[in-house]
Amino acid sequence: MAVSRSWLARRTEGFTESVIREMTRLNAVHGGINLAQGFPDFPAPAEIKEAAKRAIDADINQYAITWGAPALRMALASTYADLYGMKVDPDTMITTTCGSTEAMVSTLLAIVDPGDEVVVLEPFYENYGPDAAICGATPVFVPLRGPELTFDRDELARAFGPRTKAIIVNTPNNPSGRVFTRDELVFIAELCQKHDAIAVTDEIYEHIKYTGPHIPIATLEGMAERTVTISGASKTFSVTGWRVGWIIAPPALSAGIRKVHDFVTVGAPAPLQEAVAAALSLGRPYYDKLSHDYRVRRDLLVGALERAGFTPRSPEGAYYVLCDIGRFGFPDDVAFARWLVADVGVAGVPGSSFFSRPELGRTTIRFTFCKTAALLNEAAERLAETETRARKRAV
Repeated sequence: MAVSRSWLARRTEGFTESVIREMTRLNAVHGGINLAQGFPDFPAPAEIKEAAKRAIDADINQYAITWGAPALRMALASTYADLYGMKVDPDTMITTTCGSTEAMVSTLLAIVDPGDEVVVLEPFYENYGPDAAICGATPVFVPLRGPELTFDRDELARAFGPRTKAIIVNTPNNPSGRVFTRDELVFIAELCQKHDAIAVTDEIYEHIKYTGPHIPIATLEGMAERTVTISGASKTFSVTGWRVGWIIAPPALSAGIRKVHDFVTVGAPAPLQEAVAAALSLGRPYYDKLSHDYRVRRDLLVGALERAGFTPRSPEGAYYVLCDIGRFGFPDDVAFARWLVADVGVAGVPGSSFFSRPELGRTTIRFTFCKTAALLNEAAERLAETETRARKRAV
């Protein structure tokens, strides 16, 4: 029996299924190399795996405290103090979540009322649009322009108004790889304070950076009391399937976020929280090596894409490369991405999925390099055939 349209809430009509996950499924059909979805194909650090085993062997298998295991919250408070000088109360300011994805939607559900506006810089991670729709918010999109992908300050200022409740700031950025400078973040902070808005920051790639430091906006003057900082273990420790994320927020905001989180998920996996607490003790030497290793992978893929005829933008952080594909002669990014995985055997993500209007990403595609050097070299060999195969297709 067909499902009546009236059975589904109108909010479900405002967004599509994940294009990233769709490309992963399409890649499996064609037996391609998956440079679409950002999950590593190499092992997590031995220390975090051993810690997880110890926790399971110790029968830490039941519900943790809803807002997070004490060991993890203590470890996070220590980490933020050491790395960024942030004073974080583990009892009132930290909420452990089922990944940063749940962290974002629980945060928005807690702070946004239907009709409120949320400023979103684009290109943006594809979840932000559906998150806003689920919360009943109106997203106000502001583009990052030019080869440097910077926002126009006048344009961003105009996006703030009496209905602005929050701005989502993702740095290092997915999909562009931008790492926002202190000057840019100070300008955003000034707008938040002027309009009494909250900065919701997605900092999941905070330890994967190649140019300049990562600056949590919560550390800027006047921002600790109006910032929700989101991060997680997925990218830092190569455990995207573990779903352990966290939210750092002032007590008043945390209280509301915790209520939403409780009824959405109850809590993150208990033994894995203990493992992440142990992994955080690896500290700065681990993070420095992580960035070094990803820089090598970045340079490998960017060089391969340039030789293959793409026009990639070398990222300053995160592990994605956004490329221009205009020279290949396809009508749009979706057609190109589907052809690329079927005929060349490499999956990327159509750039339009990262923009509010598809035409803005019509000539772009995103690849990830969170893969082994062996797989990236194999992908490079296949991508080298792109221009030749595209010409044959056009004949």
